Amino acid sequence: MDKLKMTAKVIRQDEIAYQIYSLVLSAKEIADIAKPGQFVNLYSADKSRLLPRPISICEIDKTAGTLRLVYRVVGDGTKEFSTLTSDHTIEVMGPLGNGFALEGKKAIIIGGGIGIPPMLELSKQLDCEKSIVLGFRDEEFLSEEFAPYGTVYKSSDAGNIGVKGTVMDAIKEYGITGDVIYACGPLPMLRAISDYALANGIVAQISMEEKMACGIGACLACVCKSKEVDEHSKVNNKRVCKEGPVFYAGEVEF
Repeated sequence: MDKLKMTAKVIRQDEIAYQIYSLVLSAKEIADIAKPGQFVNLYSADKSRLLPRPISICEIDKTAGTLRLVYRVVGDGTKEFSTLTSDHTIEVMGPLGNGFALEGKKAIIIGGGIGIPPMLELSKQLDCEKSIVLGFRDEEFLSEEFAPYGTVYKSSDAGNIGVKGTVMDAIKEYGITGDVIYACGPLPMLRAISDYALANGIVAQISMEEKMACGIGACLACVCKSKEVDEHSKVNNKRVCKEGPVFYAGEVEF
């Protein structure tokens, strides 16, 4: 079984930055098989909200049987999740999607905004030299937790955190090099990283953020344009929830 639905107990929840929450769930069966880069679907207790919310996995503790999810409140569903405490349970399905393939001898790990959380578990599991580049808007979060796993570099829109500008500006400013790139973040960031990787002959795995409906590949709501014809849809599309969210640069078009 590659995914399952279960009732998970809330272990704890904290607001770690403005409207950004860290939620720890007891979900042993999912934690046992989860991999970096995968996500879970969380279901609302309000039955009028039929569609689940996809949330990337930030950390996996197989010993404790827990998952940590770090997410931003962006609507009614995530606002509801932000009220959960250790007295609550929540319906969760996972692990979903294809995660990162662990490869390379010198990695550049890049996270932008709410694309930062899924890079933490990857940083823990990837056994090689790592440069970790984190891009923020105006408030920093999670960066200290990356420090044990590699050299951390930062950028921000306003310049109040690290280099002023984008993660690509930080890579150029610090002369960061590697033979493989892992990235998750907003589309313009991923486009720039993909172009940079292809131009310089660097392998790049990019995790795409996309609005989803079912989260299991059935509805085609989260397709992105691909170079190859997809066997499921018979057109040049790939489903971010099923074939992704992680793709190699060059597989998909921006």
